[in-house]
Amino acid sequence: MKKVYYLKTCSTCVRILKELNLSPDFELQDIKTEPITVKQLEEMKQLSGSYESLFSKRAKLYKEMDLKNANLKEADYKHYILDHYTFLSRPVIIVNNQIFIGNSKKTVEQVKQALSGE
Repeated sequence: MKKVYYLKTCSTCVRILKELNLSPDFELQDIKTEPITVKQLEEMKQLSGSYESLFSKRAKLYKEMDLKNANLKEADYKHYILDHYTFLSRPVIIVNNQIFIGNSKKTVEQVKQALSGE
């Protein structure tokens, strides 16, 4: 599977997609206009190991809802990600059975390495 979960309105996501110059066989899903399903999130969790690893603690709502002071469990992370797209750390890029989460330089470099090794 080759898939990217991203936000079309996020300049960082758009910049990373341009930088990666993905082949046309990648499926792009704008999570704002096409929300992630329970099945998709469960597939991402299986690859990443936890819902927490997919959760963005930099989201504005995270601060507004004072979630950093809440004792969040895996079920909570899953609930919040499904409840609002902003809680998914993005972009999430899946290349075959590898998952890359977030927009750090290190993550983008790992995606490039995975793509060059195909």
